Amino acid sequence: MTRSTTLPASAGLVGAALVASLALAQPTLAQQRPPAAIQETMDIGDEPGRVSTEEVSITEGPYARQMVLFRSNEAPGTVVIQSAERFLYVVQGNGKALRYGIGVGREGFQWSGQVQISRKAEWPDWRPPPDMLQRQPYLPRFMAGGPGNPMGARALYLGSTVFRIHGTNQPETIGQAISSGCFRLANGDVADLYERVPVGTKVIIRHKATL
Repeated sequence: MTRSTTLPASAGLVGAALVASLALAQPTLAQQRPPAAIQETMDIGDEPGRVSTEEVSITEGPYARQMVLFRSNEAPGTVVIQSAERFLYVVQGNGKALRYGIGVGREGFQWSGQVQISRKAEWPDWRPPPDMLQRQPYLPRFMAGGPGNPMGARALYLGSTVFRIHGTNQPETIGQAISSGCFRLANGDVADLYERVPVGTKVIIRHKATL
């Protein structure tokens, strides 16, 4: 498979300052939740514990799942992610696509490229990648799948990257740019997408708005 991928930039000065401050803390405090002021710089929705069920979908407003007009030369079934628009499209052909509202990577964690769905999982386990653990050392190293897992109800893994299209236990974050590079859907919507796209599906990620 030929793939062209630009990975997200580093966390920058905010991440460096956070790691430095945590390094000065007592070892016994490393696993505790940081103060609220520090949490504001963290990855909203990347922390475990909040419960959201599989039935939750976006049903109203601009991010509700719906069929829309969509001009594309891609084959039906192709997934196109428009990060700037906060939408994921499944090309249907005949100038249409099924559109889902999504949450995307925050500033410095946005990326573009072309990959394939390499794996799918229901109620996936969560293993924060090393870069995330460096920024947030208090996070668990492993969390089994379930309603309180920040990966949500389903996950579609993007090529050999650490990024995924997945559910979320914070559906109110759909339409926002707050993740570490993954693309999140409400649990009901990602479950719907999961059934529509097989392993091997082409995924095109576009960071800039299209004309």
